[in-house]
Amino acid sequence: MPRTWRIEHTSGSVADRHALQPDLTKRGVLVHEVNQATMVLGSSQPAVTVGGGIDVVRRRSGGAAVLLRPGEVLWLDILIPRGDPLWSDDVGRAALWLGGVWCAAIRASGVDATVHREPMVGSRWSDLVCFAGRAPGEVLVDNRKVLGVSQRRNRTGAWFQCAALLAWPVDEMVELLDLQPPSEAIGDLQALAGPLPIDRSELQASLLEHLP
Repeated sequence: MPRTWRIEHTSGSVADRHALQPDLTKRGVLVHEVNQATMVLGSSQPAVTVGGGIDVVRRRSGGAAVLLRPGEVLWLDILIPRGDPLWSDDVGRAALWLGGVWCAAIRASGVDATVHREPMVGSRWSDLVCFAGRAPGEVLVDNRKVLGVSQRRNRTGAWFQCAALLAWPVDEMVELLDLQPPSEAIGDLQALAGPLPIDRSELQASLLEHLP
């Protein structure tokens, strides 16, 4: 397959990013710098009120909450047109190739990683916290989720929003979402997800290099 990726670097708020209507007729990568601490909620998740200068944004794709802070996440969107060799009509398998690319990029830094290839797996907290569940194509290190992938698609193509954890602010997530009992939530979430011990720029460059 030819390496025909359009790579764009976008700026602005997380709300602006989720409001984008990208061109899905060609392969593309959108690299976004998070410039403001933001709690992103899933499309059907109950609203929450947070303070401390943290914005709250709701995304159109499903899932649950994730806290984005500058420098603590690598956020890339991968755009695939319908009919591309990487396209799959099977929504449940559509992100498996992408998980494999992320694994290769992570392994290049000496960290072993695996793709979750089974159906979606929930947990006690997965309706509230994005990284507490696992979907096909997401990536694990030491059986903890390090990469989340949400998918939007229309008649022209698919839009995979990928978030790789470089920090995992469990205590803050539990407090902001008022998870009860807090001690159990903290322990469970620490076991379910974790940050990658890789420099952001290194991981980004490796991911772009491993794209087919």
